[in-house]
Amino acid sequence: MVSMQQLLIVLIIIILLFGAKKIPELAKGVGQGIKVFKKEMESEEKTEKVEAQKDEAKKTDEIKEETKA
Repeated sequence: MVSMQQLLIVLIIIILLFGAKKIPELAKGVGQGIKVFKKEMESEEKTEKVEAQKDEAKKTDEIKEETKA
């Protein structure tokens, strides 16, 4: 596990590397990136569901046609 002292040291190093003014901008960028990623994942899931429904409908139609013949 990470101790409080280790977290403090990492935080100090980040502040020294990027500066106190850049940290909010970096956090905002990370937040927006996560938001876009989640949105795309939801979109992909919806697309997969629609494709699965289309495939199921095709199979149902094929079965109906086979039973008619």
